Amino acid sequence: MKTDIEIAQEATVLPITEIAEKAGLKPSEIEPYGYDKAKINLDKDVKRDHEGKLILVTSINPTPAGEGKSTVTVGLADALQAAGKKTMIALREPSLGPVMGMKGGATGGGYSQVVPMADINLHFTGDFHALTAAHDLLAAALDNSIYQGNPLHIDQRRVIWKRVLDINDRALRHTTIGLGGPTSGVPREDGFDITVASEMMAILTLSTDLMDLKRRVNNIVVAYDFDKQPVTVKDLGVAGAITVLLKDAIKPNLVQTLAHTPAVIHGGPFANIAQGTNSVLATRTALTLADYAVTEAGFGADLGGEKFMDIKVPKLGKEPDVVVVVATVRALKHHGGQALADLKQEDLSALEAGVANLQQNIKAMKRYGVPVVVAVNRFTDDTEAELTMVREAAEAVDAQAVTADVWAKGGAGATDLAELVVGKAAEKHDFSPLYEENDSPVEKMNKIVRNIYGGVGVELSDKAQKQLKSFERQGWDRLPVVMAKTQYSLSDDAKKLGAPKDFTIHVREFVPKLGAGFLVALTGNVLTMPGLPKHPAAMDIDIDEKGRITGLF
Repeated sequence: MKTDIEIAQEATVLPITEIAEKAGLKPSEIEPYGYDKAKINLDKDVKRDHEGKLILVTSINPTPAGEGKSTVTVGLADALQAAGKKTMIALREPSLGPVMGMKGGATGGGYSQVVPMADINLHFTGDFHALTAAHDLLAAALDNSIYQGNPLHIDQRRVIWKRVLDINDRALRHTTIGLGGPTSGVPREDGFDITVASEMMAILTLSTDLMDLKRRVNNIVVAYDFDKQPVTVKDLGVAGAITVLLKDAIKPNLVQTLAHTPAVIHGGPFANIAQGTNSVLATRTALTLADYAVTEAGFGADLGGEKFMDIKVPKLGKEPDVVVVVATVRALKHHGGQALADLKQEDLSALEAGVANLQQNIKAMKRYGVPVVVAVNRFTDDTEAELTMVREAAEAVDAQAVTADVWAKGGAGATDLAELVVGKAAEKHDFSPLYEENDSPVEKMNKIVRNIYGGVGVELSDKAQKQLKSFERQGWDRLPVVMAKTQYSLSDDAKKLGAPKDFTIHVREFVPKLGAGFLVALTGNVLTMPGLPKHPAAMDIDIDEKGRITGLF
């Protein structure tokens, strides 16, 4: 059996100029990065009143057994294209952290991939490097201000702007900087987050244009002064320089699938510690150019799905016409208690327990008033009895389920799914936000926990309660809330699989992200700088004398 990268390396890739023409882009609207990828810069003088249907692909809570959300996204788009529908994909860019860590590549799989697979998974067009540089320029400017007489009276005990790196490195979570004497800065405690957790990433993916990005950068809170008042980027005077570093990174990237469906890939915030969606500009580009824009949100419906609806939709100005919830029999059996080593064996009792996770994620998405369907990403070991049980579980909560075999067959394995999606997208729906803008942060979080996770509510630490009182004084208490939570469970305990009941989400602290326009609620023990596993994916990646890469996935 060929690996994903072997399939990608053997593929026929069209020149990116042909893909751009197919998408409806003028030659002046793309900036090629070599043969097979380009930046998009839509000509604002060209009137495009078109808005396509928006298809959001999300999933059950992920497990080590695999779900294949990106693979289904690509396969569905290829099936829509094969059916004569003008289609584009909008995806996130992979982070080097997971690529070199546990997950491996993130461009789909098998015969449902976006290419050039290796380039996209590695440095691509340099967006993440630009973000890292922009973020760390701000960190350097902040520490320089403290060193140069501290004119802003920054309390170095209350600096909240860490440094970032796009590699999993647990040793950098907590650091001490400024050591080495008077010429080396002012000593203080610091730390690193992974680049995708940076507020710069959130800003990039939520900005509508370059000037909106600069405005948002100016609003970033980096620290507090000795009077406990916020210090912003505007105070430091470096928003212009930061925006210059991001002038190309803000432009979406154009690539293609193995079936030559145009794909826009841009931005990459994680959904467990950030908002988990590709950029507003990427999705808007796909909606403007295509009749069907197929996009995905990170991790499960409880994280990426909810944040797409509550954080991205208001900025995008368009809700999904259909939500596709991806599930696998294997993952649902694991949610029901079957051991990973036994997942190839039929176990209807474990599956019966595990489908509760699927049902809760379906109900979470149906809460928004949009049609929901289920794509059962098929594995060769799935039995008909198991597939029937999943379909019946979906139907029990008023959602239709179909199987998809996109890894092995590409778009041809998603024809039933495409037909179902087209039919559902034509239905009228009445989108209903989960919470109101004027709801308090606690009210917002309680609605998320009760309606999306199936829990009873939130419990705040003393620190979190004090922070909310401070936010209220600052006028920040009406911002949306991004829940930073484990992706593996509907609760904040990664070990509670399936659909736990009567649980409380524990919020230990908040991080205000005024540039992005939301508050981040840190729950459980979720980390903003992951670590490498005992056997990281990097140990299996290699390159030969001809430049041929192996082991990327």
